[in-house]
Amino acid sequence: MHRPALIAAIVPLLLAGCVSASRDEHAAREQVRAVGAALPAVDHRAELPALPADATLADDLRFALLNHPQVEAAFADWRAAVLAIGPARALPDPKLTFQADIAGSLTSLMPGFMFDLMAAGKRTAMAQEATAAGEVARRRYVTAVLTTAADVKKARVELTALEATLALKRQMLALEEQAIQFSHAEHVTMHAMGSLDEMAALLNQAAQLRLDVANLDDQRGALRAAFKAALGLRRDAPDPPWPTAFTPSAAPMPDDASFWTEAVAANPRLGEMRAMVAMAVAAVAVEQKARTPDAAAGLMADLKMNPVLWRPLGEISLPIWRQKIADAVAAAQARHDAAAARLRAEELMVAADLARMTYLVREADRMIAYIDDTALPNLRQSLASLSAAYTTGMTGFAMIPETREMILGLQVERIAVLRDREQTLADLSLLVAGQAPAGAPLPADPPS
Repeated sequence: MHRPALIAAIVPLLLAGCVSASRDEHAAREQVRAVGAALPAVDHRAELPALPADATLADDLRFALLNHPQVEAAFADWRAAVLAIGPARALPDPKLTFQADIAGSLTSLMPGFMFDLMAAGKRTAMAQEATAAGEVARRRYVTAVLTTAADVKKARVELTALEATLALKRQMLALEEQAIQFSHAEHVTMHAMGSLDEMAALLNQAAQLRLDVANLDDQRGALRAAFKAALGLRRDAPDPPWPTAFTPSAAPMPDDASFWTEAVAANPRLGEMRAMVAMAVAAVAVEQKARTPDAAAGLMADLKMNPVLWRPLGEISLPIWRQKIADAVAAAQARHDAAAARLRAEELMVAADLARMTYLVREADRMIAYIDDTALPNLRQSLASLSAAYTTGMTGFAMIPETREMILGLQVERIAVLRDREQTLADLSLLVAGQAPAGAPLPADPPS
């Protein structure tokens, strides 16, 4: 066999093994490339610019999404899944073969090569399954980005709410100590004959406030550690600028139907489960292709013969064990059914969580409106009346700091309600995959 004939025999084998990349694979690779360009390289992550001293929420979010190992790990998993598509559609590696006959001396020497020729349809199905696995990994990466952003928001809210609460508690303690001093002075000058029970109550309230202040001071360290971890900073890393201003959002609340529409379309967990259903569908197709025989072809040459002896080789698999194939297809179908059921279960959970969260936000809005529009104005009016009555001698001074302390207590309660509202809004934003942070390294949705 001459060289042209040899080439003519090999080329069809190579062409038979070609399965070109699909549009979905090209799109997935482009998404990975675009997001990878936005993320810092692993060995340059420590070179990220430090947060400014007056870092805003947007600054913190941007830093965390570029620095947090949770995002880094999810991106690496996604990239690995996309890179696995090519090997899934490729032919097995060709093999070099060797055969020799020895009878006292070497009588034949036959090197050669062999190709495994898996059917193109089978490898296309395997590529589709790998592409679906890449989409699952992409959805998990999006979930990691949005979860990291929500964690930063909640950690920042906790820390700033603590600082605001601590400032109010200290004011309340100062008023309580003022009331104790005034009550003591009235006892000394005999201007008032308050009971010892009233004095004991004042002392107990002051002691409780000192305890609250001490606990809040101690809690600050735990909340700062949580905020630092949310930014992706190690315990021994330099401290970031600590946020101090508590600025609740004024996000409008659309109706539940609008939220549900957004959640069904954009919830990252639901998107991941839909991708898992698609992957299960592709897995069923792969198992169904097991009925197609696989072939192998090769060529050997006996270099001891003159002229050279050429020996073509061929193999074909016989998928005769029908029960084994049927069981494999049934198992893949069962995994598909399980993935579809998990998707429906997740939809039920999202619906319940959505109703609960929107109720909690509305409840918080009503409480804040009550405090701002009714409770605080009434207490401030009472304080003005008491101050006027005290100047005319119609009432004692003790009622004035007590009313001021009630005003501060309402403001503490208002901060607590706002903090819970912000936490719920962060969870709600994750539930419906709300507006992503500016500059977030998120992939564009694949073409439909």
